[in-house]
Amino acid sequence: MAARLQLMLGAVTEQDQLPDSPDTSLVVEPSVGSVGRTKGHLYLLVTSRLPGHRAREATRLVADMIRNEYYYDESAGIRQCLIKAIEVANRKLGHQRDRYALGQSQDGTGPIGVAVAVVRGRELYVATLGPAEAYLIRQARLSTLPDPNRERGLPTDDLTPDVWRGELSVGDCLCLVSANVVARVGTDALKDALVTLHPQSAIEHLHAQFAAAEGSGSDGAVAFEATEVSAIHRSRTLVPVRPAAPLAGAPDRSPIPLADSVTAGAAAIGASASRARSAAGNGFQRAIWRIQDLLPRRAPGSRRVTTTSSRMETQRRTAVALLALIVVGGALAFGVYAVGGPRPPTEAIPSFTAAEQAFSAAQDDVDQVSGPGVDLIQNDPRRALELLNHAYQQLDLAATHGYPAAQIKPLRDEVLAGLDQLYGVVKIASSPLFIFPDDQKVQLTALVRGSDGAPYVLDTANQTVWRIDIADRKASPVLQAGEKTGNGKPGEPRLLATGGPDVLVLDGKNNLWRWRPSNASGKGTLVKITVKDSASFGDDILDMATFVANYGAALYKLYLVDPSEQNIMVLDPSADGSGYYSKPNRRLPTDRPVDGITDLLIDGDIYVAENGDVARLIPAAGWQPRLPADTSLRPTSRYTILASPPQANGNPSRGLGSLYAYDAINHRIVAFSKSDGKYVAQYTLAGSEDLSGLRDMVVIPSADPDVPDTLWWISDQGLSSALLEAVPGAGAGASPTPSPTATPEPTKKPKATPKPTKKPKN
Repeated sequence: MAARLQLMLGAVTEQDQLPDSPDTSLVVEPSVGSVGRTKGHLYLLVTSRLPGHRAREATRLVADMIRNEYYYDESAGIRQCLIKAIEVANRKLGHQRDRYALGQSQDGTGPIGVAVAVVRGRELYVATLGPAEAYLIRQARLSTLPDPNRERGLPTDDLTPDVWRGELSVGDCLCLVSANVVARVGTDALKDALVTLHPQSAIEHLHAQFAAAEGSGSDGAVAFEATEVSAIHRSRTLVPVRPAAPLAGAPDRSPIPLADSVTAGAAAIGASASRARSAAGNGFQRAIWRIQDLLPRRAPGSRRVTTTSSRMETQRRTAVALLALIVVGGALAFGVYAVGGPRPPTEAIPSFTAAEQAFSAAQDDVDQVSGPGVDLIQNDPRRALELLNHAYQQLDLAATHGYPAAQIKPLRDEVLAGLDQLYGVVKIASSPLFIFPDDQKVQLTALVRGSDGAPYVLDTANQTVWRIDIADRKASPVLQAGEKTGNGKPGEPRLLATGGPDVLVLDGKNNLWRWRPSNASGKGTLVKITVKDSASFGDDILDMATFVANYGAALYKLYLVDPSEQNIMVLDPSADGSGYYSKPNRRLPTDRPVDGITDLLIDGDIYVAENGDVARLIPAAGWQPRLPADTSLRPTSRYTILASPPQANGNPSRGLGSLYAYDAINHRIVAFSKSDGKYVAQYTLAGSEDLSGLRDMVVIPSADPDVPDTLWWISDQGLSSALLEAVPGAGAGASPTPSPTATPEPTKKPKATPKPTKKPKN
């Protein structure tokens, strides 16, 4: 049986449309079987070149007229009914042209566009008019159905709708979209989104791109994808058919004469033979048993009883004999050792000789790399890398065979400095900006940079969010658990993020609080933001991030990593920015476990640190981080924190610049290119200190292109800063470039443990 088709739908809803959008989208999927079999499913998008509420009323009028006329008219087929419905809507709109202030061009056409599709079984009918387009994606190829004429719109005096008919196959995707959206985002972005994402996620992604590109006016889009639903068929249970039995109950008799008598006689003879055989066998067995009874038998032995005193005496004598044997054996062994003397340590000499040879080999390798007039690190990096790796292995061998560690350490430090230089390790200097007093017990877990340029940190020990004034070296609380505010008492702060000009805090009761700085001196307002059904989110939200759509209006989408939903949930703000009143949407195309996500970064694409790896989830294809090639020194890594320098609108540059990831095992920060995932550089602290105490970090872009970016990072007790450039004389790499050797395949990372209070970077 042929498989049926199921349509997965995606559309820009009325709540997601821009405030000046005039478009109307309409989907009709009949619940009555007869209507669905004759008229099919209707997908309709009505657009307008003119923005405003009057144009929106006109598009709603056209959509309602086409729907009503199409399903009311049963006088012809689908093609003719669609043409008639569009003509009726055109006449109705023409009579009310002045009411909706539609105007008229020189060729007599109006600003209203129509894109309509009908699906009946596997049949597909599509028609477009004016600034509305239809695209069919089949096997990752984009086709226009039919060829649109954007200058022709409703109302018009010369209407000749062209209805295209075709077959719908499994995997086909049809998109009805406004010409304004296509002109802004392009057909390539439209195809990529619909090929890789669920139709609803693809439409949301295109709408977000349209809004980020400062698009306005018409923004409607409707898409559906045909998927296969296997037909379910239940067969009947087979029942055996038996013939009628007219002679039931009568004795069975053979139809052959005398056959029954012969059969009975043979059965009697067989039974008699069986009885005779049994009797003979039983007689033979009885004869054997009689012979065995006549054989002589051994008389049973008499039982011997031993007294307790006798047993104890026997045990005592045995113990004395065993002790005497041990004493005699020990005396003999001691005498032999005393006469022969200790065995000379012949094994230690070969072992120490092997250690000296390994150390000498390592010293020779280092001398070939650098010496008077020799610098293979600059002149021949590949040869230098080969020699230094061999020296590192020889030093390990020398240490294994007992070579003094005090002599190995200086040479090992020289080898590591050369390898770090070849692998692009940049030694940076860090200095403290603010350290909390020792008597003030704090536990810092999250860091963001506010719109006033000040750092904000989350302190779980005191359940407080602090604003740090770097110039005056003081910390002021902006939110404390249990503090009375005009909107109630905040709970224990759990997550920290920024959204446009605001600092956002999610407390233990899933209440969202917004701190908006009013000036650079630390003043501001704390307001509770309404989030619909936030109490139902549970206590397992792992991370929070935002994507700013309009910085000036403080409009930003809110993203939450929710393991109970097995997805990343996104909430859309209201038009006035007062809260989030719509139901959260799933951002990933399919549900999957997200418990391993420890950090989330959004710049238009979505990056995560998950289970110790760095990945780009949206779009998933086309980007793979290329890990550093220093697996001989650092065989494993675990990335837990992400950062990227933000722009003036609060979002990092999409696809531009570097993505910084903190490696919690090797205490380093690794930079990857966001355009192709190539390894750029890795940063460690110069000297004896390291980044083992790093709890969170922020990368601040430099205003001067010749000055590198700045790193802010927090430990448990304070805030520090480091310029992302090599410290002179620290043995850093000459330039942050990948190692000359081929980048190895990434090794399997251990599973990362999510931090209890982690925040994303914006």
